[in-house]
Amino acid sequence: MTTMSYAARDSRTMLRRNLKKALRYPSLTLTVVIMPIMMLLLFNYVFGTALGAGIGGLPAGSGEYIDYVAPGIILMAATSGALTTAISVCVDKTEGIVDRFRTMPISRASFLTGHVVGSVIQTMTSITLVIGVALLVGFRPDATAVEWAAAVGLLALLTLALTWLSAGIGLVAKNPETASNIPMPLTFMPFLGSAIVPPESMPTGLRWFAEHQPFTPVIETLRGLWLGTAIGSSAAVGLAWCAALSLVGYVWARRTFKAGAKR
Repeated sequence: MTTMSYAARDSRTMLRRNLKKALRYPSLTLTVVIMPIMMLLLFNYVFGTALGAGIGGLPAGSGEYIDYVAPGIILMAATSGALTTAISVCVDKTEGIVDRFRTMPISRASFLTGHVVGSVIQTMTSITLVIGVALLVGFRPDATAVEWAAAVGLLALLTLALTWLSAGIGLVAKNPETASNIPMPLTFMPFLGSAIVPPESMPTGLRWFAEHQPFTPVIETLRGLWLGTAIGSSAAVGLAWCAALSLVGYVWARRTFKAGAKR
């Protein structure tokens, strides 16, 4: 077997380990699902009438606030998945399992690869459930099959980027509690974008941040794909952010893991 074959085999083994662990301890996965669903119900049924009345130009053909807010809340499921990755990696590190793996004849890349791929699968499953709830409460996209595939692909790319960043967070965190707190700003950054209200309604400084942060172009691209609103340059900018965050997270996590092995 080649080096790549050994790495792929060991990564599959680590992936199975992490997926089995997630099934045995589903509380973290449930948290990723429950938080966006609660936010979706809250903003739709409690704040939806007031917020919807204040937003001009809701998605064409809808006129319902749920069609505006659902893409942002669905994206929030991707950001919430960052918590599970950071905590899971940190638990393995603090419990000494990582040190055991380093003494075994396995690929050094397999530990992080197994965690990242496993977390992406869990998060995409959570996103699917949140989309299902959104459809039940009135979200009505008119996307074609190709547009749905593009939207899911964009969410997968964002999830991958955030998962690599979270793996790095888990490696540098002192304990699981710290690992659960550091990614929290990522979870709520969509609210400081266009998830709930248009940036045009915000004060000048906050509006600038909302328009130039990573999640706003992704949200606007999802709205365009699902509901037919104008996408403009949002798709290119969103993809660029996903690529940049993936690269930064990957390099940071790999270097941190290698540095830990030298101590």
